Amino acid sequence: MTGTTTPTAAGTAGSPPPAVHRPPLRRALVPYWLLLPGVLWLVVFFLLPLVYQASTSVQTGSLEEGFRITWHFPTYWDALTDYGPHFVRSVLYAGTATALCLLLGYPLAHLIAFRAGRWRNLLLVLVIAPFFTSFLIRTLAWKTILADSGPVVEFLGTTGFLDLTAFLGMTEGDRVLATPLAVVTGLTYNFLPFMVLPLYTALERIDPRLHEAAADLYASPVTVFRTVTFPLSLPGVVSGTLLTFIPASGDYINAELLGSTDTKMVGNVIQSQFLRVLDYPTAAALSFLLMAVVLLIVTFYIRRAGTEDLV
Repeated sequence: MTGTTTPTAAGTAGSPPPAVHRPPLRRALVPYWLLLPGVLWLVVFFLLPLVYQASTSVQTGSLEEGFRITWHFPTYWDALTDYGPHFVRSVLYAGTATALCLLLGYPLAHLIAFRAGRWRNLLLVLVIAPFFTSFLIRTLAWKTILADSGPVVEFLGTTGFLDLTAFLGMTEGDRVLATPLAVVTGLTYNFLPFMVLPLYTALERIDPRLHEAAADLYASPVTVFRTVTFPLSLPGVVSGTLLTFIPASGDYINAELLGSTDTKMVGNVIQSQFLRVLDYPTAAALSFLLMAVVLLIVTFYIRRAGTEDLV
């Protein structure tokens, strides 16, 4: 028909395409401005101290004469060879405490997530209750609990537990304080909440209908846990073990207060080198070596766990 035109994909024939609406530049920059405080915080309190410690680790000199950068990389090798047993001890103690936290924390998190009912909030408060007091005070309390003449040590000796731990090299005779068992006990107690909370979060997200469906298919409770509960809670397991192992491997308070000279960890050596010996390059090199060891272990663990979906 005369006077009509055929529409096209770009709009009416002969008319310009519709303009694309673009937000104002100021509005587009809002997300970056919101990220700026966090980025500055990381740069000032993480990146810059890391760079400073890296430069310190390759310096030579003394506190009286001053330190200067000479790119003395043998400091790393000397630190590793001199304090190799401390690295092994740190990884062993932290790994043992992490395994104990998982064995103790998983049943507790499972109870809170599925069985606590109206007591759930109270139990969660009790889990984080140790955070209401100082880390130092909590550790000092274990010196009283594990005293040689205390009821705990007497009970452990009566049940034969101390004989078993002495056979494993964790205790010496009838004494618990100043032994590896005391250090591992302190680490387990202080870092247990870091295991329970991620586990609870992961378990609480599981749809209860999945358990009901498994029960309808005549699956036993063990089968339900093995095929449904544990695989779905694996992100919480990974998160909890990382949040426990990483700070435990660098801890020095538990080994300082509950251990002896034979139970010192890398954190104790770093603290001593910084504050007592005043050998800053060695202390900085030890810090970077510890970070490298932990990163290697964490990377291997995450790949073996088969999940990066951390809670």
